[in-house]
Amino acid sequence: MRKPAARADDPAARHLTHEVAGRSLPLRVSEHPRAKRLTLRIKPGAQGLSVTTPVGISMLEVERFLHRNRAWLEDKLDGMPDQPQVRPGVKIPIRGVNHEIVHEAGRGLTRAVRDVDGARLIVRGEREHLPRRVADYLKKEAKAEIGALVEKHTATIGRRAKTIRYKDTVSRWGSCSSEGNLSFSWRIMMAPRPVIDYLVAHEVAHLKHMNHGPKFWALCEELCPDTKRCKAWLKKNGGALQAIGFE
Repeated sequence: MRKPAARADDPAARHLTHEVAGRSLPLRVSEHPRAKRLTLRIKPGAQGLSVTTPVGISMLEVERFLHRNRAWLEDKLDGMPDQPQVRPGVKIPIRGVNHEIVHEAGRGLTRAVRDVDGARLIVRGEREHLPRRVADYLKKEAKAEIGALVEKHTATIGRRAKTIRYKDTVSRWGSCSSEGNLSFSWRIMMAPRPVIDYLVAHEVAHLKHMNHGPKFWALCEELCPDTKRCKAWLKKNGGALQAIGFE
């Protein structure tokens, strides 16, 4: 770590770096008044580390805590790829199928193609706009597919969603507010179709049960019988999808 501050609540402690597993990762240290112990979290896509501490913890204790957890960190990071950036020649999944990004000059719509030569995402326009155009394509696909799935599942449970929003969130794939507003990460369009369906079923089930109790999971299974497998897939592979850079 670079120039550690004396206390974890010092502003300088919020923007450090930590060297581990051959990577230099941004490290954010923050106090929480209700924290009883130090906790360590790897941000989605291994884009950084965060340590939460009880009030009054010194940075020396934080350093010792990171040292004690070094083996755990190295093991976790070993299975996480470095952040891939969207560019020509890179493959990204669309509905679970890897598509090679192909850039073509001139004007035109971004389109996915699957033929004897494989699966490709054809992106037209200026080269510097390619990442944004790929993101825009995924957003458009999300609005169409997720919108239809929300309509299907809300009809089943007899509830209506007030609004549907699409965001690029790093902490969660979806959410449901007490007012009935649904939000989804458009990155979910890179997951297989059954996983997309599971995510929508999960959030729609919250329109009836604003918790994760037995009744909620029973409804989730009713809407998406493959809930357990899809939930496990997202837990295992979601970080890699969050790591893909669209800038």
